[in-house]
Amino acid sequence: MKMKKKFTGVLAAGLTLALVMSGCSSGTKDRGTDTSAADKPKTESAGGSPVEITFWNMFGGGEGDFVDQIIKGFNDSQKEVTVKQLRLESNEYYAKLGTALSSSKGPDVAVAHVDRISPFVKAKQIVPVDELAGKVGFDLKQITESNMESVTYDGKPYAVPLDTHFHMFYYNKDILKKADLLNEDGTPKLGEMTPEGFEKTLADIHAKVPDVQALAVNTPYFQEPFLNLYYEAGGDILNADMTKAAINNDKALKVLNFYMDLYKNKYSDLNDKNPWDTFLNGKAAFWFGGVWEAGLLLGDQSKNIGAMPLPPIFGSQTHWASSHTLVIPSYVSPEKQEAAAKFMKYFSEVGGKTWGQAGHVPANSNVTASEEYKNLPYRSAFIEAQKTVKFAPPTDKYTTIITTISESLQNIIFGNETPEDGLANMEKQINEVLDN
Repeated sequence: MKMKKKFTGVLAAGLTLALVMSGCSSGTKDRGTDTSAADKPKTESAGGSPVEITFWNMFGGGEGDFVDQIIKGFNDSQKEVTVKQLRLESNEYYAKLGTALSSSKGPDVAVAHVDRISPFVKAKQIVPVDELAGKVGFDLKQITESNMESVTYDGKPYAVPLDTHFHMFYYNKDILKKADLLNEDGTPKLGEMTPEGFEKTLADIHAKVPDVQALAVNTPYFQEPFLNLYYEAGGDILNADMTKAAINNDKALKVLNFYMDLYKNKYSDLNDKNPWDTFLNGKAAFWFGGVWEAGLLLGDQSKNIGAMPLPPIFGSQTHWASSHTLVIPSYVSPEKQEAAAKFMKYFSEVGGKTWGQAGHVPANSNVTASEEYKNLPYRSAFIEAQKTVKFAPPTDKYTTIITTISESLQNIIFGNETPEDGLANMEKQINEVLDN
């Protein structure tokens, strides 16, 4: 049976990557209301001790520190549920999660990127969360509509979105000042918002500050900067019913030729294997960087870095996005499912304030509306950029498709194929994936 997915807002489609797309159909279910205490199963064991649940995630580094704070806050806030976490390496996380879900042995609640949950829904390995949310008094209407739509299949939400993450346009004020491209308010002078106009800005930087890259491009993960501008141009990866590739077109070709020009003219370094460090270390004027980099890039004022939504170089500000979500496996007992729902509620409503400090834009609109969140650096720009995101197409074959896109793009930018041949081959390979 083919799943149908509803997307009614201006947001539909996007992408999840290591550094880190549309469909039609039925209406969404009522998002849950509180039930009486008499209807609620107990979430304490028979002896009165807390129910212990295991939480799997892949968050390391600074993100992991914030998750540690959220788990400790939850465990200290009540005596019904205790969360124990297992943190796995990101490069092995989904292989191990997939095995756990298939064998019915693993976490009671787990993190999953939004573009990873479709196969779990199809295989009935995770449960809908609306009724569980109602049992613990968690109003899912707090979650932004676009986030809830991204996890809704056949009218049922199968995950609790924690955030939206995407790229911002970071800029080095010191370099722009040297190039006479900094406004008095500290924002960049970008000129005409067309590919040609933006290239002129980069040419000005290259001429006046020749010892830096005008734009550090994430060449090692080139699918990210490509999709940002391809989505700006109005492109899609798949057709509306997700049966065929829709990426071999003039929009994709123009974006590829734009980037090839940047490499050719030395505005960007094709061989830069660590462009994120290049920008951080003051050796690039511009960078399409993740919101999760905000603490690193904006936390140190001596770096003199600013941030704004991606400029509409190709006509719009639609851009790639993904989301971390929480899911509950189907094998989990009803008692532990409800315990997991209590943790989900806390993570969204309370922990969201902590999670927002990591840079991700919390999916809970009550959190983003709080003064505490809005007082964080550049968060008003983050909220503005969130309005025009594009999530991944909800197909269970997406992981294979994005791997195909990534590999094909590498062949193109390094000259192994022309953009025209590369796009044609990419289309053929994606269609083969969809047909099998």
